[in-house]
Amino acid sequence: MTFVEANAAYEAWLRTQCAVVDAGLARKHKRMCKSSFAFLRATFFRWSELIERWCNDFKGTPPVLAVGDAHMENFGTWRDAEGRLVWGINDFDDAAVIPYAFDLVRLATSVRLAPGQQVSHRDMAEAILRGYRAGLDRPRPTLLDEHETWMRPFVARSDRDREAFWAEIADWPAAEPPAAAARGLRESLPTDASIVRFTSRVKGSGSLGRPRYAVVAGWRGGRIVREAKALVASGWDWAHGTSAAPSSFLTLANGRFRSPDPHLRVADGFIFRRIAADARKVELGDNAASLGERLLESMGFDIGAIHAAGSVKPGTLRADLEARPKGWLHEAAKTAAFEVEKDYAEWTRYCRCKS
Repeated sequence: MTFVEANAAYEAWLRTQCAVVDAGLARKHKRMCKSSFAFLRATFFRWSELIERWCNDFKGTPPVLAVGDAHMENFGTWRDAEGRLVWGINDFDDAAVIPYAFDLVRLATSVRLAPGQQVSHRDMAEAILRGYRAGLDRPRPTLLDEHETWMRPFVARSDRDREAFWAEIADWPAAEPPAAAARGLRESLPTDASIVRFTSRVKGSGSLGRPRYAVVAGWRGGRIVREAKALVASGWDWAHGTSAAPSSFLTLANGRFRSPDPHLRVADGFIFRRIAADARKVELGDNAASLGERLLESMGFDIGAIHAAGSVKPGTLRADLEARPKGWLHEAAKTAAFEVEKDYAEWTRYCRCKS
């Protein structure tokens, strides 16, 4: 199946999962033309369909409840129940039981495809593996006031950023969410908050086309925001033709070695979360791969800590990891990136022919 055919099949399936927003899909199609990195972010379903063929040697690695769509812009910040600033993977929409190695391969592939690289591909892969081993051995959340303090300036919001944050919210169009989303948004607010307005929102890459709503409310002298995003089955389930299991989103988000966001919940087919200037996905843009090995180690560490919380013992994963030949992740990412580039080239040709 060509990529264009696979994309059409996936989008037809998506329409059976939620009320698709066609304008969001059109934006997604355009964004997929921007770069192979943006294309990778938006097409986990295709990765799920072919990664076992591209990297057959890892099909038999121990299966874990995995992130699935593990790429370098799938990390962000939130406040835990103690008000601490936490950093880590913050999107588990595509969580599924997957051979553990594929989370690492996808992360390494995203790094390889990202713009602005200043570290060799081989060194980047090794940095991810160092972090992953440490995450398996000493799993914990990444608290920016204690552990990765060097990261704080990178994730901090300036006054200009905060002004832009509220300006963006002011531009969100008014909307009437479906009953389940509206109810969940109301329930996510403090009991004495006063609703200012409901809005729709366009955000993300792979999730573009899924309905997203938000509520802006007043509470104790200021504004607060909550979001509802439609939750659908993992692209891994689509690719493997399996019946969609209950979402594992919260299982990973609230895992043993994480300090979860107390505002994050799943109900009635929607993910509800707090939206704030300091609770956000960190999109690296053109600086994605220029931040060096330290950031990549932290990313690998977070995935290791997530895997360590599952039913497979960390020692089992460690043993499989150590049995792999030197350079295996570098080579796997090289292979996967080559295949993604081929699909990306097909997609850009298709879009040019349509325009």
